[in-house]
Amino acid sequence: MTGIKLAWSALGGDPALLPRITPVVREGALPARLPVRELARSCVGACALAAAELGARRAGLGAVPEVRVDDGAVATAFHSERHLLVDGRAPVAFAPLSRFWRTADGWVRTHANYPHHRTRLLGALGLPQDASVETVAQRLAGRTARETEETVYRAGGLAVALRTPEEWAAHDQAAAVAARPLVERGRLDSARARVLPPLGDATPLLPAAGLRVLDLTRVLAGPVATRTLALLGADVLRLDPPHLPELSDQHADTGFGKRSATLDLATDGKVFEELLAEADVVVTGYRPGALDRFGLSPRALAERRPGLIVAQVSAWGAYGPWDGRRGFDSLVQVATGIAAVEGSAGRPGALPAQALDHGTGYLLAGAVLRALTEQSYDGGGRFVRLALARTARWLTDGLERGAGGDLPYDGPDAWLTETDSRLGRLRYARPAVSFAGGPADWTRPPVPWGTDPARWS
Repeated sequence: MTGIKLAWSALGGDPALLPRITPVVREGALPARLPVRELARSCVGACALAAAELGARRAGLGAVPEVRVDDGAVATAFHSERHLLVDGRAPVAFAPLSRFWRTADGWVRTHANYPHHRTRLLGALGLPQDASVETVAQRLAGRTARETEETVYRAGGLAVALRTPEEWAAHDQAAAVAARPLVERGRLDSARARVLPPLGDATPLLPAAGLRVLDLTRVLAGPVATRTLALLGADVLRLDPPHLPELSDQHADTGFGKRSATLDLATDGKVFEELLAEADVVVTGYRPGALDRFGLSPRALAERRPGLIVAQVSAWGAYGPWDGRRGFDSLVQVATGIAAVEGSAGRPGALPAQALDHGTGYLLAGAVLRALTEQSYDGGGRFVRLALARTARWLTDGLERGAGGDLPYDGPDAWLTETDSRLGRLRYARPAVSFAGGPADWTRPPVPWGTDPARWS
């Protein structure tokens, strides 16, 4: 329970509620050198307790419902993008140019799943757009890892040099990350927030029922957070720029319970303002400052919509020399020393799941739920902010490995289910967030990207 206690404290939760959580510990779930299983259990458990707390508040219950956090369900959910099947077809996790490469002095990892990132990577390396994996490997073999990192970054691409934990600890960005709390929380104003109606004795208990959430996130932590809010009853409207389509399988995995619309913030500002006027929560997952020119900083949003909750997630944090850099879970693992720790035989490795993304996503959802509970007492707009690099520091420096467990993890089958959708027949991971009387599944499957109108239901 130590990890759950730390996560719950980071969310500002009352420690007296911790006995409401019962962990089901399973040997073999999320095996790694680092305490990944403990991180995953802690993030999901804290999120579920925040949901149960808000549900009790809105339903007028005498006690917060009991929370059960099962390592099997958690491990399966942390692999949700790998377990997804669409009409029996497994998704492609990484594009050919998203991988580790040997350099003249070590290793570098690139991310080129999106076409525009692939274009920038190849341009930075001075290669044609049809360059093969072999050609890229030859080019990088003659460059240093740090040179590649900076060259690709300046071109707007994504590449990060492999660092040991000691090398990362000496980096200025690591110092900036270490100086921040795991979950940053604060007030934006003292305005009276919209009062969500009581839930009464409705079943299942949906703590976020009636909540309107604008979802401006991409890969993967932000969408996991908003997928969780949708599970709990929120009306989640995901907005994407029409010129940057989401990867279809990725969108399907994180789209459960949501609606999906396209909106160009540069030309459709009036539509966004109409949505914002009736929103309760705005969740953003772009690099810090990227949306500020559209008036989407927390302060600017709160000025136009007093009482709003603004939740932000980024790779490196909104501070330090890397505050404006793009990043993904795989790259944060490489920079922070995780890939070096998990590697073997002179080669870098990786966590058994994109645990920084998933873990941060559940913490972000939990932070929103706790902000709603606090808001129900004294109003006021609030912001919450998390970063994958800060979650990485918690994994490497703040968590201890727990006992093995009395039960085995025999694989994901017990926590997988199927449904029909407009995308086809889907096999997917059941929700990991669970509490007594709460929802067992999403009420609607994902829809094709950009098919809904940009308005509230």
